[in-house]
Amino acid sequence: MDERIAGLIKDLVTTLIIVGLIAGGGYAITGTWPFMVAVQSKSMEPNLHVGDVVFLVSPQKKEIVTYLEGKETGYKMFGDFGDVIVYRPNGDSSKTPIIHRAIAYVKKGQRIGNYVAENDGYITKGDHNFIADQPILSKPVKKEWVIGVAVFRIPYIGYFRLIFG
Repeated sequence: MDERIAGLIKDLVTTLIIVGLIAGGGYAITGTWPFMVAVQSKSMEPNLHVGDVVFLVSPQKKEIVTYLEGKETGYKMFGDFGDVIVYRPNGDSSKTPIIHRAIAYVKKGQRIGNYVAENDGYITKGDHNFIADQPILSKPVKKEWVIGVAVFRIPYIGYFRLIFG
């Protein structure tokens, strides 16, 4: 076998092992996959920006604090009260996950303005949006639809993912 081909195979295997260790370690630490996402829209401005990479932890590892709960206790994350979550709209894994702030937890049949909750779940809203997402983007977000709770961000490095993804 040519030395160049052997070297290329060695480099490829080494790279795959490193990527596997990073992915496996990230999953082991956070308890969720994906454990980081790139912000794709302006809906969370001014607190999160397009291209920010946000690291997540499983909702089993971190209790979700809503905006209303955070306002009572003084708990803030990413510049405002309550936690930011990433979820699958209506639990549909074929749709792009949404990153928005958990505003309140509602029970099925509970009225919020003119809207009556179709199921138990979180009412969510982008920080830049004026109205809550329900029922426009999703029914109230069931706990099993939540991919993760945002805990840390790195500004703008997600542009690479957005450009090539």
